[in-house]
Amino acid sequence: MRVLAVIPARYASTRFPAKPLALLGGKPIVQRVYEAVAEVVERVVVATDDSRILDVVVAFGGEAIMTSSEHQSGTDRCAEAIEKLGCEADIVINVQGDEPFIAREQIETLLKCFESKEVEIATLARPFRAEEGIEALENPNSPKVVINSKGEAVYFSRSIVPYLRDVERSEWLKHHTFYKHVGIYAFRAKTLGEVTRLPLSSLEKMERLEQLRWLESGYKIGVGITEVENIGIDTPEDLQRAESLLKGV
Repeated sequence: MRVLAVIPARYASTRFPAKPLALLGGKPIVQRVYEAVAEVVERVVVATDDSRILDVVVAFGGEAIMTSSEHQSGTDRCAEAIEKLGCEADIVINVQGDEPFIAREQIETLLKCFESKEVEIATLARPFRAEEGIEALENPNSPKVVINSKGEAVYFSRSIVPYLRDVERSEWLKHHTFYKHVGIYAFRAKTLGEVTRLPLSSLEKMERLEQLRWLESGYKIGVGITEVENIGIDTPEDLQRAESLLKGV
């Protein structure tokens, strides 16, 4: 398969302006993401809405392209980048620009989902661990995914799914494997163009999860299982924790 990885990186952010350019271990975050992905995927492109980010990527030897500042999601930004590049990739991976610790095995697991010809979109999930406690499972900022016997997504939710009717809530993690959705996606190139033209769906509006729009429209989403705990950077405080992790503190 011909694979292209796109890293959406916008400059404006309510919680952390200029985040892609913030330094982590002496390198911009966007560079760390780029280098991690480039170890697995031959061609990597940063899709940005700001010339400052583009200039930094070019300076460290990466490839970047300017895209609109009006996009509502990284998926939309990826689609514009692909259209502008005129790339003939079979698979397009959307790697969030705030995931400097993305692991090789995660990208490889994502791509394996396409061994099934029925899969049009792929993503990852990590099992919740019993020691994390019910509080982690209840966190609405950690979307859950239900997976069928073919390794395909049945539903995504900010609520706990499924509900264990005859088990005390505090014991749920001991009686069932719940899966935390990891927000990394890959698309067949044709599918990427299609999903960005879909109107917002009713479930997406309620849960604020764009992948529900794809499910409601009938797309098959393969789910690869990873044991890696991703450490995203959403705030300056997250960056401080990432710096400590990098130093082994």
